[in-house]
Amino acid sequence: MRIVLTSIILLLAIIPTSRSVTPLYPQSQGVMIGSVAPDIVMAGPDGTEMKLSSLRGKIVLIDFWASWCGPCRRENPNVVRAYKKYQKAKFKDAKGFEIFSVSLDANARAWKQAIEQDDLIWSYHVSDLRKWKNEAAETYGVRSIPSSFLIDANGVVIAKNLRGAKLDMKLDELIKSL
Repeated sequence: MRIVLTSIILLLAIIPTSRSVTPLYPQSQGVMIGSVAPDIVMAGPDGTEMKLSSLRGKIVLIDFWASWCGPCRRENPNVVRAYKKYQKAKFKDAKGFEIFSVSLDANARAWKQAIEQDDLIWSYHVSDLRKWKNEAAETYGVRSIPSSFLIDANGVVIAKNLRGAKLDMKLDELIKSL
């Protein structure tokens, strides 16, 4: 009996299967600190195409989130507070601070409602409405949300996944001293 069972297990291990298994998450490491952030070109809530590259010259927080993500919704007040605090700040090597929100939603109505409910007052909100198959999330190697990338005026990633006071501390480092 043991020999038969062992033989079956060995056969199953070497017989090719007709279907391929796609991992839930890409195997790449995604965008690393020190690398140039890949451009994101995606539609906003009204269908207008928006480009991350249009924000060159500014410090930008690329914020990956979704309306259905509880931790994201709890982090949104911190992101709003940071935006209000730093949007007009004078930075050493940049002309302002902006947020580029990338939603991993599949439901446009829920996404738009969350923007309004959470008072996400900045102009740059994009989504391809493909949830975890979002092109930008795959490119950036986003495996969980909320997830963020802080880029400098030249589009170089200078920090990842800063939340609350850690985001403030990093932005304070970049502000022009008097």
